[in-house]
Amino acid sequence: MVRSLGDLESTIMDLLWSSRRPTSVRDVLEVLRAERAIAYTTVMTVMDKLHTKGLLKRKPAGKAYLYDVVATKEAYIAGLMRETLAGSGNHAATLVHFLEQLSPQEATALESALQVFLPGSPRS
Repeated sequence: MVRSLGDLESTIMDLLWSSRRPTSVRDVLEVLRAERAIAYTTVMTVMDKLHTKGLLKRKPAGKAYLYDVVATKEAYIAGLMRETLAGSGNHAATLVHFLEQLSPQEATALESALQVFLPGSPRS
């Protein structure tokens, strides 16, 4: 089950997705403190919860842990989209409403992505 994230969870995940390397709680804390007052234990607790949720993996580094993402942000968002669609009562209607709301740029991106899966497409 893919879960949506709270504000601080989302901020921390965005930091880790953008860092592309294992990161300590202290490193995350330093970045967050540039924008807000926050305690080390708060960041540690949130990162531990993200680990428990299966979004972060960790390995010991001395007395602390280094955390890294389990999947890309795109894979996480795709999981949220899939879970949302699975929870709808009418997949076709849900998809139609989704497509109606796409911007021209999003529609172009969707069309490009679909070319990977359509038989006889120039890319297959």
